[in-house]
Amino acid sequence: MSTFPTNQDLDPTLLRAAFGAFPSGVVAVAAEVDRTLVGLAASSFTSVSLDPPLVSVSVAKASKTWPALRRAARLGLTVLADHHGEVCRQLAGPVNRRFDGVAISATAEGAVTLNDGLARFDCSIYREVEAGDHVVVLLQLHAVDHADTSPPLIFHRSGFGRLAASA
Repeated sequence: MSTFPTNQDLDPTLLRAAFGAFPSGVVAVAAEVDRTLVGLAASSFTSVSLDPPLVSVSVAKASKTWPALRRAARLGLTVLADHHGEVCRQLAGPVNRRFDGVAISATAEGAVTLNDGLARFDCSIYREVEAGDHVVVLLQLHAVDHADTSPPLIFHRSGFGRLAASA
């Protein structure tokens, strides 16, 4: 039987590679803030609770986008489909080009979602929890739309992938 090393110096590069072994979906987090579209992509989305209905995303404390987004009354979350790889890259690119050519919808409260997402959520910040170099943002859901059955965009080992059909 092999042993598992303990008391390691957890090198950030090795740790990032180990975290990357776990595939995750990707969401767009977006809102209209001061008449400007603001958004980012997050691969840390997860469901949290049915009662009350909560989800979470983790955002880097160094994010230049989160301070603007957190001021919005409502945030839109869109679960990205496997054809959204370029849109995801765009959401991580220059701020003034993040929504170029992207079909979106906005609620009266300012939540912005992509029209062709797998699932769309209208939510507000329930709580923020500091966690190391990130902030875990708990979001309370106010509305949901789930119509698309396409495969999701998968983030795995620092790249995008697709689910393979199982036999």
